[in-house]
Amino acid sequence: MATQEATIQVPHAGPAHERRAIARSALRVFAREGWQRSDAEAVAAEAGVDASTVRRYYKDKEQLFLGVLLESTASVSAALTAIAEQHLTRITDLEPDLIAFGLAWQSPIADYPDHFALVRRISAEVSVLPQIVMEIWQNAGPRPARRELARHLQRLSEQGVLAIEDGDADLAAGRFILLTSTGIVQRTFHGTVPLSDRQIEEHITDGVRDFLSLYRPVARR
Repeated sequence: MATQEATIQVPHAGPAHERRAIARSALRVFAREGWQRSDAEAVAAEAGVDASTVRRYYKDKEQLFLGVLLESTASVSAALTAIAEQHLTRITDLEPDLIAFGLAWQSPIADYPDHFALVRRISAEVSVLPQIVMEIWQNAGPRPARRELARHLQRLSEQGVLAIEDGDADLAAGRFILLTSTGIVQRTFHGTVPLSDRQIEEHITDGVRDFLSLYRPVARR
């Protein structure tokens, strides 16, 4: 427990613009160089400050990596929450509306390229990263996004728009993500290999139809 508390320590106070500049620079450095090859000196050079300035905000590399990762993850998670709220609050035509939502749900891959470059690095270096980093990251981003999607799907089920058994909303959310955005992530290697708009739309459409084969109310078939 002591290790986890130390790991999520808040950065030291200082000028907000300076801390943001360091965080942006660190994100680029970690995304480009990875965990093992990055250090405070590389981040300082990227930000145009002294290494001592970086260490004033982040006491060690683990703190720096976590701070950057969590800040970046929070931005993506907030974007996904807004997308779910915008597209799933009111459903008028189930299949087209879910396709539109699926297309929007994977849009952060293009909108946050540095974040997903960092995610690629995490995937490549998972065996050498501190385990607590992986756990905190999952708790900060992927899991809350899935819970938010599950909340909307549960509400749609309660309204009779979907047919999800009690207690299975999280499973349904996981299946939706797997059938739609996970395939895009895998085919593009987290945004590295571009897909055409048509390819993306075809993949999302097929995924939504597979999802609805499981969860469309029988009376609506």
